Amino acid sequence: MRFLTPLALLALIAAVPAQAQVFTFTAIPDQDESKLEARFNAVGEYLEQELDVEVRYVPVKSYAAAVSAFRNNQVQLAWFGGLSGVQARARVPGSQALARGEEDQGFQSYFIAHESTGLMPGDSLDEALRGRTFTFGSKSSTSGRLMPEFHLRDQFGEAPDEIFERVGYSGNHSRTLRLVESGSYQVGALNYAVWERELAAGNIDTDAVEVIWETPGYLNYQWSIRGDVDERFGDGFVDRVQDTLLSMDDPDLLERFPRSGFVPVSNDDYAGLKQTARAIGLID
Repeated sequence: MRFLTPLALLALIAAVPAQAQVFTFTAIPDQDESKLEARFNAVGEYLEQELDVEVRYVPVKSYAAAVSAFRNNQVQLAWFGGLSGVQARARVPGSQALARGEEDQGFQSYFIAHESTGLMPGDSLDEALRGRTFTFGSKSSTSGRLMPEFHLRDQFGEAPDEIFERVGYSGNHSRTLRLVESGSYQVGALNYAVWERELAAGNIDTDAVEVIWETPGYLNYQWSIRGDVDERFGDGFVDRVQDTLLSMDDPDLLERFPRSGFVPVSNDDYAGLKQTARAIGLID
């Protein structure tokens, strides 16, 4: 499998004859680009070997770009968060959620705070959050925006702009961590898996930042595929892709996510998340 820059790859895809049958996929940029590149290049090689078609990974710069690439058929498969998956499938008739990680049923967001705030870990969101500076991740992130905002509104009965002195959007979980760790923002919310992975690797200054609240579990990441893939790659191709994802058992590949394995999932499993996004105005 070859890796190209996004612009070069999209130009190449446009020039490839239909009969070449290049299967392309992308992923939301939820953390450092170098880590995503290593993970999904390896996944691309696995898919290419198992599906016996040419596979290309298309990196994107934003969650919105991932949804647009899926909608415009620049990619046929994508690793989405819960919200971005709902958004993408709504734009492509017949598209399906195929597989999620074992851990994605009980996904969590962590609220973290800089030590200068004096905020302490607790069982709920504290009134002492008021008037602080706060950063979400991407505007379209389930764990970095949707669920944190849901709980803020549920706890305070107000929009984030009314709770905090200043609200930002870092773009990804890794950046949220660094912004709060440095004190650029006093408080933030991020994907629990990114925090735990960076903590285990010794990459967090725990004297500067700590977790002050953990959300209840919810459904999050999933692989989604366009509804017209069988027309291009042959009857049964969607089922083959799903079986290939569910059969992923290489320890190195799984560690890169990190997930212990993948299990089937359907569009209906995200109905509750869709209702939440609609309730707080993130989708129509």
